[in-house]
Amino acid sequence: MSTVRLYGLKNCSTCHKATAWLTERGVAFEFTDYRDHAVAPDTLRTWADELGGWPKLVNRASMTWRNLPPERKTPDTDEQWLALIAEFPALVRRPVTVDTQGGVQVGFSDKKYTEHFG
Repeated sequence: MSTVRLYGLKNCSTCHKATAWLTERGVAFEFTDYRDHAVAPDTLRTWADELGGWPKLVNRASMTWRNLPPERKTPDTDEQWLALIAEFPALVRRPVTVDTQGGVQVGFSDKKYTEHFG
């Protein structure tokens, strides 16, 4: 992969900051809004594994998570996590950045991107 892949929501302010940072520094990237284009379950599993588990991929501080009924907040299997994300794509932390080597990170900060992309 020769282009950074950025996944998020087109109206997310953090995604806007990440895309602006990449653009200003000339880093080629492609953006995918995962509400418009659902991420494949195998890709979500790979991201969760790369990050250290589903809790690292899912934003459990979000309003979407907080508004879930308590019984939905304790998924035990990959399938339950995947069903939850399919129903509520906004649960995925934003943005998900996949670098040219396939490394995955979530969120944006100037410091984190500078360390990663130089």
